[in-house]
Amino acid sequence: MNHHSLRSAPSSAISDMYDAMRDDDTLGGRISRARDACGMTTAQLARRLGIKTATLQSWESDRSEPRANRLATIAGILNVSLTWLIHGIGDAPNDDIHSDVVSLVRGHLEQMKILRDKTSAIIERLESELERL
Repeated sequence: MNHHSLRSAPSSAISDMYDAMRDDDTLGGRISRARDACGMTTAQLARRLGIKTATLQSWESDRSEPRANRLATIAGILNVSLTWLIHGIGDAPNDDIHSDVVSLVRGHLEQMKILRDKTSAIIERLESELERL
């Protein structure tokens, strides 16, 4: 067998192929898009990762980057490939309008839960004040 036929394609051809398929967003942008596609808030993802919400927000805004061991966990939770998350190569998460609507509704629901909890606390304080009077 001819050894020349076993050669791979020139590296420039391979890099051109990957450049054509590459998602040019930043790592932080890809984390944010994948989180949105899953319908998760930053607080929910941060909780799953065991980190502060501010840390995740810092990653998503590209002010800092997660350590390598966190990247695999993030990819797993967000159901994306590690290659796409790190390099932007491969399939991006589904960015359809349905995901946007689900994300919006989940965000509103999360805010309503926060307001409900605050309202309950205020009601309890008012009841205590009334009993005291």
